Amino acid sequence: MGQPAERESGERATGGAADLQLPPGQRLQKGWPVTHYGPVPKFRPERWEFRVFGATADGGKHCWNHEEFTALPYTTVEADLHCVTKFSMVGAEWGGIPARTVVEIAPPAPDVTHVMVWAEYGFSSNLRLADFTSDRTLFATHKDGELLTAEHGFPLRLIVPHLYAWKGPKWVRGVEYMTADRRGFWEERGYHNLGDPWKEQRYSYQEEPGDGPEL
Repeated sequence: MGQPAERESGERATGGAADLQLPPGQRLQKGWPVTHYGPVPKFRPERWEFRVFGATADGGKHCWNHEEFTALPYTTVEADLHCVTKFSMVGAEWGGIPARTVVEIAPPAPDVTHVMVWAEYGFSSNLRLADFTSDRTLFATHKDGELLTAEHGFPLRLIVPHLYAWKGPKWVRGVEYMTADRRGFWEERGYHNLGDPWKEQRYSYQEEPGDGPEL
């Protein structure tokens, strides 16, 4: 399993509150609240599988079991997490497998424009391919050098630092490549299709032409 390197003693240097720049409408959060819809799934490693499917370059489905997936190259990203409920957690170190690594191993067809990230209980979140392949988008297994807890998404959650946190589901199980956009779970229930916290894209009524799938 990919593992974080031994952490040096001492915490990362951070500025004072005056040095923080948060997206509009956000407040600084100390600690990490647990927020999710539905129950926490029970992890069964012998049944766990990560799939890449849909419009793949070779037309096939690509699968990894838990041991295989967590053996992929491990990296860390220092990034903030901005929740649409208006709290922001800053300066976390996330560890895991870059989304780009998955795309390189199981590439999409040339006409893919979006992905749907699928999680336990059929939960889903849609992303533009460019957001998914950002060099800071990560399938996280660790936070600050420690394994994620079940409540925070163990064994795998997606971190997309430049978007609101609902765009990065907990308990991820796969990725579907799509040649056209369609809304995910929260997007179908009134949340913005893009979810940029710096533009405060919280709700679907704020969408501009081109922000969402064509009807």
